[in-house]
Amino acid sequence: MKGGKLISGTLRLALVLALICGVIYPVVVTGIGQALFPFQANGEMAQLNNATVGSYLIGQSTNNSHYLFNVRNDSASGVDPDITVTSAMAQAQVIHNSTNISLAYLDGLIHNNTRYSMFFFGTAYVDSLSLNILIIDHFHNSIAVYGKIYNGLNTTGS
Repeated sequence: MKGGKLISGTLRLALVLALICGVIYPVVVTGIGQALFPFQANGEMAQLNNATVGSYLIGQSTNNSHYLFNVRNDSASGVDPDITVTSAMAQAQVIHNSTNISLAYLDGLIHNNTRYSMFFFGTAYVDSLSLNILIIDHFHNSIAVYGKIYNGLNTTGS
C-alpha cells in the first residue's frame, strides 16, 4: 500500500510539473515577450517595401554580386548576418564592378555601420542584411534584380 501511494504522489507531482513547465511557463513567457518586445519576439524581421526580406538574426543566402553575403567561415555558426569588415570591403569592390555604385559610397556605408564585438575593441563587423537593404533602398533603380533575391518583393517600391 505504501508503495502505491508513493507512485501515485510521484505521478501527480510529475503531471503538475509537466503542466507548469511545459504549458503554463512557456505561455506566460511568450505572452510577456509578445507584449513587451514584439519585434524581438518575432525574430527581428527585416522589411523592405512592406515585404519581409529576412531576419536581422539570421544571414540571408545569396550569391548575387550585387549584394554583400556571409562567407560561411566568417562566423562561428555560419548563419548570422554579420561579416567582417575585411570581407565587406572585398565584396564592395565586386558590388561596385557589377552595379557601378561608387566605391567611396560603399566604403562609407561599411565604415558608418561598423560595430565591434567588445565596445571599440574586438573584431570589427557589419550586418550584411542591413547594408543590403540600404543599398537597395538607395539604388533600387540601378539594381533591378533585387526582387529575384528577396522572393515576393515588390520591385516598384520606393
